[in-house]
Amino acid sequence: MKNSTEILFVLQGLNDTMSNKRTYFVVTFFVYLFTILVNLTLTVTIILDKTLHEPMLIFLCNLCVNGICGASAFYPKILEDLSSEFSVIPYKACLAQIFVIYCCVFCEFNTLTVMAYDRYVAICKPLNYHSIITPRKVMKLLIFTWFLSICEIVIAVGLAARLPLCGNRIERIYCFAWAVVKLSCVDTTINNVFGTILMIFHFSQVVLILISYVNIIKASVRSAEDRSKFMQTCLPHLISVTSFLITFLFDLMYARYGPTTRLHELRSIMSLEYLIVPPLLNPLIYGLRLNQIRRRIFRICIQKIRALK
Repeated sequence: MKNSTEILFVLQGLNDTMSNKRTYFVVTFFVYLFTILVNLTLTVTIILDKTLHEPMLIFLCNLCVNGICGASAFYPKILEDLSSEFSVIPYKACLAQIFVIYCCVFCEFNTLTVMAYDRYVAICKPLNYHSIITPRKVMKLLIFTWFLSICEIVIAVGLAARLPLCGNRIERIYCFAWAVVKLSCVDTTINNVFGTILMIFHFSQVVLILISYVNIIKASVRSAEDRSKFMQTCLPHLISVTSFLITFLFDLMYARYGPTTRLHELRSIMSLEYLIVPPLLNPLIYGLRLNQIRRRIFRICIQKIRALK
């Protein structure tokens, strides 16, 4: 049995792009640059402008930072593979990619849950909002989203790293924890149990988000002001949640329990959507819908243009 740490994984997800690698490289490169640009713009704008230091916008800033981290773990390797003949990754680099990508995925999940709680308090308990969502509590919630995410993925990667492997082919364009586990030569019951616990936990978060939005929608019909608040801040969050959860949970369930020979194209698209779309979608829908951010960005742009003149 070959030592696992010596394995070079072959990423087979790019097999269908062999004849169009140059085109895919150019498109992927510009998507990566645009993703970094929009997230960095929103992050810097929120950090520099103290009038934007509201809980919802701070959580949005956390989403943008998370998007930059996730994109930086995902895109460079894809660009490297598109510019080379073979798509391979060393064992330790594969585990590192799993750690960063899925830490960011879990952080996205946890942050969206916290944002749903924030919107619930803002719409359903507006008079108590500032006494409940205090700056201290915002900081605790931010620490919680990252700490929980890191704990989840540390355990998952640790359980995967202990396994001796009998194969080296991964049917993805990036490293996926469950794909590594399936290459094991030994019993993986512990990995399966922990994976099931993670799924149950994140499904419970989905339930909490749904309950929050049922109450938010009920409360928002009371007055025009509540409906305006819902459209301005809750609707973008709802779009983000829906886009992320549907694709992530589908991919998670399909990777574990779905057939390996069917719907290959759909599975490939869904496995990429929750890594590519949220970092692009979040800053765009919030930046376009939230007046404070939009006005501040336009003001900065006008000041820069005048300074150049």
